[in-house]
Amino acid sequence: MGRKLQYQLDDESSELIARYELFIACKGPGYFDVEELETIVDYFLQKGKTKESSKALELGMQLHPGNSSLQTKRAKIYLALGETQKALRILDALSESSEYELMLLKAEALVKSGRSKEAELICNNIIDNEIEDIDNICIDIAFIFIADLNINKALKFLIIGDEYNNKNIDLLFELAFCYEQALESDLAIETYNRIINIDSYLAEAWFNLGQVYFVLQDFHKALNAYDFVLAINENDSLAFLQKAHTHFQLEEYQQAVEAYQDYGKLSGEDWQTHLFVGECYEKLELFDQAIVCYQQSLLDKADNYDALTGIAICLLEKEQFEESLVYTQRALELQEDAPDAWVYLAEALVGIERLDEALLAYLKSIALEANQPDTLMAIANICMDKGEWKMALEYYLAAYDQDNTLEYIDLFIAVAFYKNGDITASTTYLKKAIAQNLDAERLFFEVCEDAKREDFLI
Repeated sequence: MGRKLQYQLDDESSELIARYELFIACKGPGYFDVEELETIVDYFLQKGKTKESSKALELGMQLHPGNSSLQTKRAKIYLALGETQKALRILDALSESSEYELMLLKAEALVKSGRSKEAELICNNIIDNEIEDIDNICIDIAFIFIADLNINKALKFLIIGDEYNNKNIDLLFELAFCYEQALESDLAIETYNRIINIDSYLAEAWFNLGQVYFVLQDFHKALNAYDFVLAINENDSLAFLQKAHTHFQLEEYQQAVEAYQDYGKLSGEDWQTHLFVGECYEKLELFDQAIVCYQQSLLDKADNYDALTGIAICLLEKEQFEESLVYTQRALELQEDAPDAWVYLAEALVGIERLDEALLAYLKSIALEANQPDTLMAIANICMDKGEWKMALEYYLAAYDQDNTLEYIDLFIAVAFYKNGDITASTTYLKKAIAQNLDAERLFFEVCEDAKREDFLI
């Protein structure tokens, strides 16, 4: 029986399609039997060409009026078009038939109509009435529930199929996929390993295994899996890309550069490759090399937000603030609602002491994304520089609420409370600051020169 809904084009079918297309162009013979027309309908459906599929079906109904197999294909077309109720009416009219495809289509139509329990009963009935090829039948059934995002039901039938034949690689791939969707990572890993134990040269299994490990942030195991993919196929560009990403996550930036360059040679995605390599050089603090890569990425793709901000960041690190402004402003022309770009703009403005403009840029960023403790702290620092003690305290406390591990945050709050005249609260935070850094006491009294030590019970 097998996966009858999964159309496969062989040489004989190719000749049939060519003959049919000649007929449509009025250049060939004009008779096709039922099985040939079923093949033609399925071919166009598989290609997503429902209009052509419908035309082939109409020819079939003219040549073979009332044929139930072609009626089943009509229902299949309706399902592809999303006209579920029309499909159900046809399938209900043919309900006395126990033909396999019809029963599966009925189950699919019921699922799409929100009648999953009825669909499940039909699927159970299909399995109960078969004595062989249960594994492939379960794959067909699972596809119906996967398309409806009902992963648990799909798993139920795939497990039944696996119990019937635990060596069916197609089924195991679907089973592993469903385990991934159900966030059952351990079972997904176990299933991909089962596939590999059956055929260790299946690059797809190794790649998918690497992807699961990558999501789990088990990067060393992910790297090992991608290396197996490349041992099987040294020209697998996606494996090089994922290998590079993995090295990047491991902070192995030079290895990441090499893998990204291999990816670029195979994929031809030059702008993306330059972008990835530039980010690696940025992490290595090789800012001039990073800028060169980002510039190359811009040459290939001018509206490249990431390359523009990458250059802006590198220039900030090099304290070339005026130059950084140019690239940040270009980035904001592309994505005005990007909170990180407003932060880079603010940092450049701080660097050239345009504090009022910097404050506005920081506030714009916070308006776009509230959860930014570092930005809140930067706003507070500007307020302190401007002598706006109350506002500074408000922003320091807001930053503290989001992340109380920020460096020197307790010390800054202690200073802000002192400037606002609250010695008690200032003492509380100064104690916390000293507990984390013994140098905090000295720094506090350097900033608050008029503070009297005897007022602080440290």
